[in-house]
Amino acid sequence: MRTLRHVHIPAGLALVLALTAAGCGRAEEQGAGAVLPDPVGRWAVESLTTGGRTLHAPETARIDLGEKEAKGNYGCNGFTAGVSFAGTDAVTVTPGASTTMACADMEFETAFAKLLTGRLTIDRGPDRLTLKTADGSTIAMTPAPATPDASLTAVEWTVQSLISGTTVSSLPAGATGSARFTVDADLSVSGTLGCNRFSAQVTRDGDRLTFGPLTTTRMACDGPAGEVEAKLTDLFASGPLTSRIEGRRLTLTAADGKGLIAEAASDAE
Repeated sequence: MRTLRHVHIPAGLALVLALTAAGCGRAEEQGAGAVLPDPVGRWAVESLTTGGRTLHAPETARIDLGEKEAKGNYGCNGFTAGVSFAGTDAVTVTPGASTTMACADMEFETAFAKLLTGRLTIDRGPDRLTLKTADGSTIAMTPAPATPDASLTAVEWTVQSLISGTTVSSLPAGATGSARFTVDADLSVSGTLGCNRFSAQVTRDGDRLTFGPLTTTRMACDGPAGEVEAKLTDLFASGPLTSRIEGRRLTLTAADGKGLIAEAASDAE
């Protein structure tokens, strides 16, 4: 009968073997259980594939996917949409409101809006998310860092769009960039309405802003700038406005559904 002899292993070697085994075990565990991203979150759009073509996204194209709502930017125009997830494998997108500005890259904007609707399957990778349509077209995305919300005060806000109920319209041609305002720390506000300069005092109650009487210059204004000025004057005089800041976008909305969307200049600007 064979006799097994006890083999003495030096303590140092035993420690090395134990650490090696533990390290191998962790590597296998990580490889087998790699964590894939949750579709809910902020995503930067990299590219679209549709009709046998690849369209590369502008830097501003993004989707913020929530549990029940999505919002984002087609590259120039902003949008909202309803979403309904089927686990992490599919999502159904119901387009909502969007701005209607004429943009430089309308080919990408139009294609993005066309793909981001209906039932989309979700392909998750370690560092990306791909949405696929029934015909195989794709929206490829990577995680986007959260943009800190701008401060209401000490920032120049440029009016980009006007809201009327569920309709969001860009400013008419000839009035782009004409309406701007700044809210100071003491809640005094000043700027231009589109043609005339104005100033006023604002009171703040939570997310509600109420503009006091406007003091304005008295130039006669007509055309697109005059149209914008008339609408903003009515809006500011309509009573409390609900304010919401998301990233560098400010929305002011009155009780009747009318309002504005303004953008703060980026740090680079």
